[in-house]
Order: sequence, then C-alpha cells, then structure tokens
Amino acid sequence: MFGPSSLQERRRYYREEWSPDNVPNFILDEIIKKEFGFDHNGTGPNDRYKTFKGPKSLRRFLRAKAPFAAYVSVAYYQEPRRREGWEKAEYVFDVDAKDLPIRSCNCDGVCEICLSEALEIVNNLIDTLKSDLGIKNIHLIYSGRGYHIRILDPDMVVAGTGLRSEVLKYVAGAEVPKSKFSNPNSINNTYDIPHFMIPIAYPNVFTQRVKYDVLHLKGSEEIDGINPKLLKDMIKYRGYLNNDDWGSFKANIGPRRYKDMERGLAKVNLSTIDAKVSIDLKRILRLPSSLHSKVSMKCVEVKNRENFDPLKEAVPKFVYERKDS
Repeated sequence: MFGPSSLQERRRYYREEWSPDNVPNFILDEIIKKEFGFDHNGTGPNDRYKTFKGPKSLRRFLRAKAPFAAYVSVAYYQEPRRREGWEKAEYVFDVDAKDLPIRSCNCDGVCEICLSEALEIVNNLIDTLKSDLGIKNIHLIYSGRGYHIRILDPDMVVAGTGLRSEVLKYVAGAEVPKSKFSNPNSINNTYDIPHFMIPIAYPNVFTQRVKYDVLHLKGSEEIDGINPKLLKDMIKYRGYLNNDDWGSFKANIGPRRYKDMERGLAKVNLSTIDAKVSIDLKRILRLPSSLHSKVSMKCVEVKNRENFDPLKEAVPKFVYERKDS
C-alpha cells in the first residue's frame, strides 16, 4: 500500500477521484492569494510560483499534469506569483510519523502503529492549543505520512517567528519548567502580540508530554543527555506513572538523573515537531486533496480527529485494485 504511484495511477486519481470539494475552504476562499508548487518527477517541488484564479483552473492543471506532488503556501500574498505583498501566514505544526523520535514500532517507513501514535500526539497538541491558549480556528490535515495542524486564528496568522517559536515550545513541552509556578512572561513587549504570555499551567503540559515519552520508550532509543542506564531505569520504574505517582518514580530515578531525564526529553519533545515548518512564514505544504505519490495515499482534511483512520479514509481507489491484481 505504501509503494510509489505510477504516472498512470496519478492520472487516474486526478481525473476520476480528485474534486475541488475536498480542498478546505480556508484555501479555496482566498485561492488567488496562495502560491502553489508542484513536483512533477519525484525530485521535490521544482515548479513554484504557480497561481490559480479558482478551483476550475486548479482542476484543469491537476488533470493535465498529474503531478507527483502538489503544494500550497501557508502564506497569503497580494502577488503570490512573486511572493510579494505578504499579508499573513497559517501557523503550522508538522508531525511526521516516520520521524517520531519515540515510537513503539520498528518499521522503516510508516505503519498503522506509528500513524496511530502520530495522531495521538497531534490530538494532545490540539487539546493544549485550545484549552491553554484559547486557539480555536484549527484544521487538521493528514499529509500522507503524518499530520499538519494548520492554525488560522487572527492573532497567530500575523505573528512573527519569535512568537511562533515560543508557542511551539510551550505546546510541545520543549522547555523544562523553572519551577512549579513559573510564569516566563518575558516575551511580553518582545514579540508580536504584547498580550500573549505563557500560562502558569505549563508545568502540567510538560509533565504530560514527559509521561507520554516514558510510557512509549522501547529501550533502543538514543537520546541526547540520557545514558543507557538511565534509559533502562526509566523503563523499569515507569509503572508508577500509570497511577501518576511521580514521587515514587522520581525517588527511584534519583533527583540528579531526573533532571537529566527532563532535559533530554525536552529535546525529544521539540524534535517531535518540525520546528522549521512552524516558524517559516513562506512555507509550502502538501495540498489537502492531493496525492502523496511516494506512499500512494491521499492528503485529506480530518473531520473527526478522534476516530480518523488513514488506512480507511486516505487510500485512493487504485491501491485496492493494485492489491487485487
């Protein structure tokens, strides 16, 4: 199922399955302000700065070219063909199943297990964005090998790289809290939105991210700052965390090694998300509705993130016929 698509299969997909109705409205509503890019031969997005007047012209292009991959900018421009007149940009979290630093499977690409774990991670990220930061305009996209969280809240789409980086570190649990009640609001008057500050709930966010990491360790990971003995003991005593008994867990790990663990897992949490994508104001991402030809899966908007199954909802028809043939 995860093999590459042939040109014939791509042509069939764009002529028989693809529909503008599957492109999210946040793209279609301002399509004339978006830059599109295409990969026609599997070497990367080498056909850039494309623009379309509407869904009909996009449909004609996709049917005629059947690209290996299709992309659309997170930015909105006055002149997208030149990438000039930048107005705003979606704020994006990119979680790729094949790049998860901690995962339960041993596959060398993507499988049902790591795709499920990637979805669990993005669901936790979205819950934090909503509950802690009050962000509401969130769209989840299955990208073919992982997920894109695409955020269009008014405050975030005009934010610069500084604020985007701070929000990323908070939501990911990528910094060790200074204390139980730390409130690092030093970003006030430094970044783009003066009223933004990290809530005091951050220690809980960090704790939950660390708990997830420890419970999903296999023991074969190589984590910067965590030696093999510490890794072995984290796995040995992680049963305490099932009951949120952090006191017993920490006592068995030891206070100094516990700090080593926190620092190491903070780095792991940051690497779970592609930070370059989150802070890039001119990034292009896979076009929802397009075909990820490397793995023969559709890039689709997730309507029900709690029950989404990419192996049922993101597989093009030609794949089933390929299996039967």
